[in-house]
This record gives sequence, structure tokens and C-alpha cells, in this order.
Amino acid sequence: MQLNKIKQQISLIIDGSNTKEEKLQAICNYLESEISYYDWVGFYFKNGDKNELKLAEFTGEPTDHIIIPFGKGICGQVAVSNENFVVQDVSEQDNYISCGWKVKSEIVIPIFVNDENIGQIDIDSHTANVFTEKDEELLEFTCKEVSKIF
Repeated sequence: MQLNKIKQQISLIIDGSNTKEEKLQAICNYLESEISYYDWVGFYFKNGDKNELKLAEFTGEPTDHIIIPFGKGICGQVAVSNENFVVQDVSEQDNYISCGWKVKSEIVIPIFVNDENIGQIDIDSHTANVFTEKDEELLEFTCKEVSKIF
């Protein structure tokens, strides 16, 4: 993974003149195409004043999980904990919402604006035990960049 190159491209996308939605979609598309084991890349954001997340832009197979209640699944747990969640083997998680039989691992990183968790980036991989500290570093950087457009 060429971390600096990918970070530069994420910053270029954020600094571009596209709409917020176009920027988010471009980030999803870029990360999915650039990193071979990122099989699904998407953003979830707090759904108004409800204690739930709503799917926004994503790249990968369609999901039935358009709305996720806080506390449910990996994404819902991150909405409550405000902390990164790396799952190297989803079969070992009791509170996991399956997005498809191919998914073997997942990483979810929260997005903060003014110290408030407004959403998250969610990555699914069809490979178990694949995520490293470099993935966390890249996705934390991505979330900081995304926070600039809110």
C-alpha cells in the first residue's frame, strides 16, 4: 500500500470542486480500486436526530442495511463507542450484521466534526485477517479529510 500516494489523492478529492456526495462517492471508488482487499467501501451517517445510521455513498455489492440502529452490528457499535473497530474474522463477532456470505473481515472508523461522531467509513473485505495499522492510519486520515466538508 502506497500510503502517502493514497492520502494525497484523498486530499485532492476533498479539495476538488465537486459536491459533498460526489466527493464521498469518489473516495469510495478510489479506495476500492486502489486497495485490492477493500471489497466494499461505504459511508454511514447519523440519520437526523434518530439513534440510527443511514447509508450514504458506497462502492461494492448493494446491501440491505440502509438503516442501522445504534449499537447493532459493527457500524452501530462504533456509533456508540466513538472508537475504531477492526474485526479480523466476522464469524467471531456475536453482534455482527452480515452484509453477505463473502465478507470475512471489516473495519469501521468514526468521523468527527466538532468532537461529535457524525458518521463513519466502513470497509468490508472478502479476506480474513487482512487489516493492519496502515489501514487504520489511512482511514483515520480519510475521516479527518471528510470532516472538512461538513
